[in-house]
Amino acid sequence: MKTNGWESLCSLAPTLVYQKGSTVYWQGETAERLYYLKKGSVKIYMTSETGAEKTLRIQTEGGVFGEAAFFDRQPRVSSARVLEKSEIVAISWEVLTAHIRRHPEFALHLMRALSETVRILSAQVDGMAFLPADKRLARFLVEAAQSGSACLSCTDEELGARIGASRVTINRILQKFAKKQWIQTGYRELRVLQLESLADFSLA
Repeated sequence: MKTNGWESLCSLAPTLVYQKGSTVYWQGETAERLYYLKKGSVKIYMTSETGAEKTLRIQTEGGVFGEAAFFDRQPRVSSARVLEKSEIVAISWEVLTAHIRRHPEFALHLMRALSETVRILSAQVDGMAFLPADKRLARFLVEAAQSGSACLSCTDEELGARIGASRVTINRILQKFAKKQWIQTGYRELRVLQLESLADFSLA
């Protein structure tokens, strides 16, 4: 687990175990907790009025999620669903503020977490606005591999939601990448084989 200064705070709050497919929180609800992911992975996504889903990011272990609505006290703009059995620390406002009073330097860790979220979403907007789908997917796979997820468990539809492309488009691009031997695909599984080639392609 990446601690990143959070371990002392996490010892003060309960660690909850969520099974695959469980929902941590729903879009529109009041934010009562901030969450730290000790183990597993969580999909952060938005749902339209028609029921369509748009994945904002996949949170991996050692990271924070649910922070925006927690701090601004507005209804949540996204939902969070567990992609595999996960251990999640649920941090209340009272626990967090008491911890900051005792350890003021912890506020810097919060700022880093918020900055990371902003950077991820900004990169996503930039990619969707200016990059074609194959380069967006290559960039996503590179970022996933660099964060320790060289082997991804996901469907074409989930990948499409993540980068803003249709399932058919994702399938076509994955076949192209597999033919070049940059990746290896299987049932609900994708493995990055040539990270450097994907990185070069995403930046070309």
